[in-house]
Amino acid sequence: MAVQAISVVTLGISSLEQSRRFYAEGFAWKTVFENEEILFFQMNGLVLGLWLADKLAEDMKRPVAAPGSNSLAHNVGSEREVEGLMSRLESFGGVVLRKADAPPHGGFRGYVADPDGHAWEIAYNPGFKIDADGSVTFGV
Repeated sequence: MAVQAISVVTLGISSLEQSRRFYAEGFAWKTVFENEEILFFQMNGLVLGLWLADKLAEDMKRPVAAPGSNSLAHNVGSEREVEGLMSRLESFGGVVLRKADAPPHGGFRGYVADPDGHAWEIAYNPGFKIDADGSVTFGV
């Protein structure tokens, strides 16, 4: 039986400096590896890779594509934390796509794009349990 797991998420980026500022300073995440093409962040259970888009496309043997209409999510423990982190990310090069508000299904969320346009939902969901290591359990 296959294990439901994502090992690595890799996003194509245009600038290591801009991405390092947004992720390392904005989110206050620490890199575990970096070189002239890529940044790796050890997350809780997976690795986030930020690779220069042209090098990622070359590796996949595909043309460089603009970021699509996808989003990643970062859950926090309160509505106040949503607004605080969104403001922080904006000050480190992010662009607010949607101000934080309460969706019809509950909780509180807003969207911030990183310097390459990758959308991040910053969310509080009272039905999600967040462990001390940041792991999120759905529907607890």
